Amino acid sequence: MSDMHTVRATSKGLDTTPRKLGLVAALVRGRSVADAMTILQHTPKRAAKPLLKVIAAAKANAVNNSRIKEEGLVISQLQITSGARLKRFNPGAHGRAKPYMKKASHVLIEVTGEVKPKKVAEAKTADAPKKGAK
Repeated sequence: MSDMHTVRATSKGLDTTPRKLGLVAALVRGRSVADAMTILQHTPKRAAKPLLKVIAAAKANAVNNSRIKEEGLVISQLQITSGARLKRFNPGAHGRAKPYMKKASHVLIEVTGEVKPKKVAEAKTADAPKKGAK
């Protein structure tokens, strides 16, 4: 009997705009974790590196904390949302200030996979000699 379990990993306050992260996230949404990591390692976008880190964290959470098989991990949900915005200004002509916003992003990844079966302790045999017996 195999149980499917879901594990989450998040990263908040990434210094990349949600639109740029969303373009890279669309490449790996719904794929297996191994495929997604390979794709992101070969993607020439700056947003691929932080997304790769979050996927690696989700994989580590699943394998180490939830005892999920590494081979069958699939990205079930990949959500990019906008984070805090910092209001900044550039100097403009005639002493003016030109405002702009520095955008940040939040990433939520859910990974689904099969749980490894628990190891059953082997029963001790009666043939083993007891301590203290001659």
